[in-house]
Amino acid sequence: MIDRDQVRAAMAQYQAESYDADEPGRRAAVLMLLYERPDGVHIIFQKRTETVDDHKGQVSLPGGSMDPEDASLADTALRETFEEVGVQPADVELLGQLDELRTSTNYRITPFVGWLNRYPYEWQFSEYEVAYLMEVPLSYLMNPETFIPDRRTMNGITYAFPSYQFGDDLIWGATARMVANFLDICAGITE
Repeated sequence: MIDRDQVRAAMAQYQAESYDADEPGRRAAVLMLLYERPDGVHIIFQKRTETVDDHKGQVSLPGGSMDPEDASLADTALRETFEEVGVQPADVELLGQLDELRTSTNYRITPFVGWLNRYPYEWQFSEYEVAYLMEVPLSYLMNPETFIPDRRTMNGITYAFPSYQFGDDLIWGATARMVANFLDICAGITE
């Protein structure tokens, strides 16, 4: 079973890819928040409401746009996680950064990996932004049977992007690409 020390060590060795500083796009950050439960490591996801401006009804990681008062993108991820799911920044150990990615909605998202220092946690989510939370076992996502290729045709070319089925919910798009990036790093831990 993967633990915090293994993830910390793997993330310390990982060199995340980033775009040039001048690359256009709205800067945003998310937090892939891991925590230990008796049955193993889990990741918190949220199902977005239909009332938010962007990405209505989609499964996402807590996060959002960088505000002028945020000192860094890591601060953005921690602030947004507090606003959306009620996790205090002091309760999170940041372990590293995943590859920056662009979305079709012109966001440049920097994903961070963090570890929740205690569980159970008193989730307090924003009713405007979050319909409900999903606590997904890491072992579930690592099972090849949960991977579903999300085929999309763009400019006449068909691409297969990662997606993951969890109950009635589909983790797809940018969130699934972040998950795939993290699972690739975890594959090095388990080998």
